[in-house]
Amino acid sequence: METKMNKRTDDRLLTEGLHPLDIDALVEARHPDPFSKLGLHQTDVGPVVRVLLPGATGVQVLDRDSSKPLGTLTQVHPAGLFIGFIDEMQAYRLNIDWHGTPQEVADTYSFGPVLDDDALNRISWGDPYAVMECLGSRPVVHGGVAGARFAVWAPNARRVSVVGDFNSWDGRRHPMRLRHNAGVWELFVPGLGAGTRYKYEIISRDGHALPLKADPCAMQSERPPATASVVADAEAIDGYAWTDSEWMNSRGPRQTVNAPISVYEVHAESWLRVPEEGNRGMNWHELAERLIPYAKSMGFTHLEFMPIAEHPFGGSWGYQPLGQFAPSARFGTPEQFAEFVNRAHEAQLGIILDWVPAHFPNDAHGLVEFDGTPLYEHADPREGYHQDWNTMIYNLGRNEVSAFLVASGLAWLKRYHVDGLRVDAVASMLYRDYSRKAGEWVPNMYGGRENLESIAFLKRLNHEVRQIPGAVTIAEESTAWPGVTASLEHGGLGFDFKWNMGWMHDTLHYMEEDPVNRKYHHNMFTFGMVYAYSERFLLPLSHDEVVHGKGSLIGKMPGDHWQKFANLRAYLGFMWTHPGKKLLFMGGEFGQFGEFNHDTSPHWHLLDDPFHGGLQKLVRDLNRVYGEEPALYKLDSDPHGFDWLIGDDAANSVFAFRRTDGEGRECVVISNMTPVPRLGYRVGLPRGGKWSEIVNSDASVYGGSNMGNGGVIHAENILSHGREWSAALTLPPLATIVLRAD
Repeated sequence: METKMNKRTDDRLLTEGLHPLDIDALVEARHPDPFSKLGLHQTDVGPVVRVLLPGATGVQVLDRDSSKPLGTLTQVHPAGLFIGFIDEMQAYRLNIDWHGTPQEVADTYSFGPVLDDDALNRISWGDPYAVMECLGSRPVVHGGVAGARFAVWAPNARRVSVVGDFNSWDGRRHPMRLRHNAGVWELFVPGLGAGTRYKYEIISRDGHALPLKADPCAMQSERPPATASVVADAEAIDGYAWTDSEWMNSRGPRQTVNAPISVYEVHAESWLRVPEEGNRGMNWHELAERLIPYAKSMGFTHLEFMPIAEHPFGGSWGYQPLGQFAPSARFGTPEQFAEFVNRAHEAQLGIILDWVPAHFPNDAHGLVEFDGTPLYEHADPREGYHQDWNTMIYNLGRNEVSAFLVASGLAWLKRYHVDGLRVDAVASMLYRDYSRKAGEWVPNMYGGRENLESIAFLKRLNHEVRQIPGAVTIAEESTAWPGVTASLEHGGLGFDFKWNMGWMHDTLHYMEEDPVNRKYHHNMFTFGMVYAYSERFLLPLSHDEVVHGKGSLIGKMPGDHWQKFANLRAYLGFMWTHPGKKLLFMGGEFGQFGEFNHDTSPHWHLLDDPFHGGLQKLVRDLNRVYGEEPALYKLDSDPHGFDWLIGDDAANSVFAFRRTDGEGRECVVISNMTPVPRLGYRVGLPRGGKWSEIVNSDASVYGGSNMGNGGVIHAENILSHGREWSAALTLPPLATIVLRAD
């Protein structure tokens, strides 16, 4: 057979069907359609195999199944173009000689397309499920051969190649096939599997070579500071053996406005570092062993992670992500993240992820000018550049970009059983003039400041999330935009909850005041109830309040050491009983004095101190009481669940209110926000009989002075505060007490 081949190896025959311009274009990796020339083709003089293998010294063609030699290819260009004839059109493999090192592999250019037209049409229409299913990389079997499939959206590129260790990062080796109807480049590379590192080499339409790009839809990445994408074991991820069916089937009622939701916000990398090993952060397995039991023992219902999507700079805490589909390799593999979520669910603990669709960093290996044009971002910097954060703004008016982000959100919820997404920086998305001066922004089509494309995107996201049973979305929205949590059917954005930033700012400002001055700021503690039912709120004391020189929660409190802790205990007691779900950032539960530093752990050694340990006990007990008393959560978004009993005693800085579940269970909360004990302070009560003092933030076990009411109060038939019943109470200094009607 080699003899027959050799009889046809003169240069004219070998290059049959190849124009000299084709040869130049192939060896220079600028041919518009390499599949039309490379691989096996029928010519007038017989079947010909053409391969481009820069650096190879010899290539033999083998029968794919039997490995029987079919012929030897001849190098016709020093850049590595090999050509030769075989007797018939048949499946084959290549035996490549790399300077004495043999490699036997199927020929990439012997395979047909890997994506069908229906999938491509869905991508072009902006179907997020098509993005999830088709883009990125994954191990597949194609044409009976195992390998890896790659697909990337880059409609304006002149050429895209897959590069990696498998081809010495040489873009000439694996230029991709352009599917024109979707602007998607695809390629099947036989022999590759999970764990393969890769990037895309992209030539812009003007012929400019871009920095190597990571895959926007990769499910796995290298551990930073390395930036390559990794072919994930998609079968292991999609086929993970979940054992959380009990949680998944019951989580819906656990995450409604009528349920107790208490969230522990965590920066995964620094929650508990390992000083013996270079102060490294824990991996998912270690976090499952330590964080899940801790959060559960503290009575929290959910863990919320600052963004864990892959991000290049650790100091961004994840808020500048580039791998929107990839759990950060800082903590392990995607399968290990799935294991963490599974174990959390087995412990009856929900998982919420901070998710960032508002902007992305301008790292050269990322999304910025991805195909040589502003593809993911707006071209106009007045729309596409965040001045505050030095980041790029997604062009959400583009179907493919919107679908890319919706697909990311859905991927976390569906692939990893995540229970909710806390959507970051929603306010920056809603307003075209966000943090911009006059003349620095582009009005919408009606001349207004509302970002219509972002509004449509957020509604679309929430519509899609609604299709996932029990999953929720939470908006970090810091303005008075109407209807953030209103239903889509009623013109709202469709979120389940909204962070109540106004309540947080007002009440923290109040707490920072010296108690002697609080009477002048009394309304800051009461104003939140004016709008408490305009949205479904979550009350956040998040990482944002303990960074950038703002100090810690305990550091904001006035007074001496004792008063600082008493203030914070009273404040947390007020927060846990106020309408709205709860969120507390790590370290706040025991009152660390240092503000958040992502390079160190929370100051766990402080728990040996009775004040810090006592505060932690209070948070644990507040969570317990909150979960046990439906009056404290069931009517969070119903005005019938709350009444002010005392809202106007500014002179004494005393607040009292009633909470009820509407079914007969009632609690009364009284806060004394001065260091002066109030003895015999009469408070109107909604009913007679016995009341139990179930929380007293001044109890000695919490580090308080242990003033109180002995655990039991009997209402008297004395009119007070418009109520027929009342009681003369001891109000401890700087304390919140909770009474339950028995």
